[in-house]
Order: sequence, then structure tokens, then C-alpha cells
Amino acid sequence: MEKQVYQIQIVLKGSKPQIWRKVLVPSDIFMFDFHLVIVLAMGWTGLHLHQFEIDGKTYSERDPDDDFWDESDFIDYGDMRLSEFMKKEGDKMSYEYDFGDGWEHNIVLEKILPFEKGQNYPQCIDGKMACPPEDCGGIGGYALMLEALKDPNHEEYEYYVDWIGEDFEPIAFNKEEVNEVLKEKDI
Repeated sequence: MEKQVYQIQIVLKGSKPQIWRKVLVPSDIFMFDFHLVIVLAMGWTGLHLHQFEIDGKTYSERDPDDDFWDESDFIDYGDMRLSEFMKKEGDKMSYEYDFGDGWEHNIVLEKILPFEKGQNYPQCIDGKMACPPEDCGGIGGYALMLEALKDPNHEEYEYYVDWIGEDFEPIAFNKEEVNEVLKEKDI
């Protein structure tokens, strides 16, 4: 099969206004590398556990130190590629990052494009809104954080400013920065 490029939309579930990214990835990208593209495009560090849910089945990276892996319902995606799961425009899957905060994402294959030699892949082509800080408590915790940051008199205002700084801008998004990070990781 001829190598193609997938235009993928990644939407953080429950975010209002929506936090999303559009990326271009080779169709034959390994699932672990696709996981890295998602976390880096969104703005996460990639230090937490993750899983994909596709057609009612759960896929993840096998942890060699997990003594209970064989008793779990996870399927090891170690040798699997994105093209095994997404074959036509409109195909969907879910992705969860950080089981504590529960950052869930809707993933949609928007377009299948021809592979262009000399083009850098993966590549972020669009997006909206800043990524919530990791470990802020999921969508609900993020909403509380944003509320506190609006009011310097809020009892948790100083805590959040000390944690993420005064410069955090929830509407900010810079695709050039995302592409620099993707390029540095050499996925």
C-alpha cells in the first residue's frame, strides 16, 4: 500500500471553549509515536499513562514491570500502526492521557492526503486554546483554576500563580512552537 498522510483532529473532551489540534502524520506511524504526537501537539509532557479505545477495545503500551498486564483487558499496541485502525476519512477513536486527571480526547481522521517527499511529518497545522497544565485535576480542576486566576482576591489565586506563573494565557496557541517540539523529538 502506498504511504499516505492522515490529517487528524484531536479534541479535548469536555473543554469549553474547545481545545483542539490538527496534525498531519504518516499513515504508517507506530501507535506509540502517534501517542507522542498527541501529547506534544496538545502540550502535555507525556509522563503519564495513556490508552486508546478503538471499537470497544483498549490498547496501550505494555509495561514490562506490570505484573498484572496479563490479567488486564489491554491489548499491547507495540507493533501496531495507525493505519491498522484508521482506514477511511471519518474513522474515530478515543485517547486518554493521565488516568488520574482523565484527559480524554476524540480523535478523527479528517482527510487522507498524498505523502509529499521533503515535507516534515508529523506536523501541527492548526489548533485553538492553550493546553491545561498537567496535574490540575482534569477538566473540572482546570475550570476551577481558570476561575481562581480571574480574581486576585480568590483564596487560591496565589497558589495557581506560583504554580503556573502569571503569564498563563488560556486562549494562547502557537503552532510554530508545537512544530518545534515535534521536530526536536524526531518522531
